[in-house]
Amino acid sequence: MGKINRRKFLQASSSLVAASVVPGVALWPQIGFAADTVKLGLLHSLSGTIAIAEAALVDAEKMAIDEINAKGGVLGRQIEPIIEDGASDWPTFAEKTKKLLQRDKVAAIVGCYTSASRKAVLPVLHQLHGLLYYPTYYEGQEQDKSVIYTSQEATQSVITAIEWMAKQQGKTFFLVGSDYIYPRTCNKIAKPTIARVGGTVVGEEYAPLGHTEFSSIISKIRAAKPDWIYSTVVGGSNVAFYKQLKAAGLDGAKQKLLSTVVSENEIDGIGKDNAVGYYACMGYFQSLKNPQNERFVKAIKTKFGQDRVVGDPMECAYNAVYLWKLAAEKAKSFDVEKVIAASAGLEFDAPEGKIRIHASNHHVAKKVRVGRARSDGQFDIVYESGVIEPNPFPKL
Repeated sequence: MGKINRRKFLQASSSLVAASVVPGVALWPQIGFAADTVKLGLLHSLSGTIAIAEAALVDAEKMAIDEINAKGGVLGRQIEPIIEDGASDWPTFAEKTKKLLQRDKVAAIVGCYTSASRKAVLPVLHQLHGLLYYPTYYEGQEQDKSVIYTSQEATQSVITAIEWMAKQQGKTFFLVGSDYIYPRTCNKIAKPTIARVGGTVVGEEYAPLGHTEFSSIISKIRAAKPDWIYSTVVGGSNVAFYKQLKAAGLDGAKQKLLSTVVSENEIDGIGKDNAVGYYACMGYFQSLKNPQNERFVKAIKTKFGQDRVVGDPMECAYNAVYLWKLAAEKAKSFDVEKVIAASAGLEFDAPEGKIRIHASNHHVAKKVRVGRARSDGQFDIVYESGVIEPNPFPKL
């Protein structure tokens, strides 16, 4: 190392210290070095009652990051994932969001699962100018400047599912859900749709999140003898619900049931034998046949083991990372406002097929499918819609 000019060294050191304590000042560019990483927050329940459905999303997000990094990263930077556990606790989600944005300085967050967790982080996103990619099917009734919604909102799945069910045998419906905003809003959409197709609601029941005793509700179902159970029971409660339905003689061979919240990942926890014959309506199923999905599923199994299954939220989480990458590259910036602006109309050839971010409402136009659970935990796809535009604010 050559001789150092003491006065210039002290000036540079003072500038370095000042930059490190002034919010918003970029440190490395001032001293001539280019940052080689960009941080992306991954915020999901890795513990608690929702972990059965949510924890696997992190694996799909990490795989997308690894794929992107292997091809050079984003705008010349490698993505550094910062993973946090929301622990199925909504205040914890808010605390972790604050930490990711303030301390870790992430460019964006892919995260949340339940609407309660998403609602909890919105004030933090607004306060700290953050951007969330939300990868879970949800009830709609929201359009937020700080959120890109990469899965289906309720009208895309609920209306499609009810219309399809009504065309099958029977038009009486029993509605069962967990007691929070998503199931209740889905049923507000389902009920007028059932009436429109000439059906009848013969029961409507809710159970607390994490509930494991469904005997009373199942007794009401048995008494009502519906043609269809429409279920929005979520998370670990489905283990008990499906097992108890089967024990009561209401398995998939004897009772038609369709859920808009049970994917292959949940069946892995529920037990394949307990789900056989029941239906689900999703944007994505692992059994889809197309080149993108075959590559995606192969990569998941290669990375995480041949026994791993892939469900809709996992695929939407994987898509979210790529949609952020594409928007940043289109914007030529990681600036939140520029990334949001670049997202309008953005298309991606996803494993489920081509998806497109709506020009103004931050939701995704996509197809949805109905599948019937097999003994191996996969679904036979029995129906596929055309591309459905998102409608987060339907007239109910």
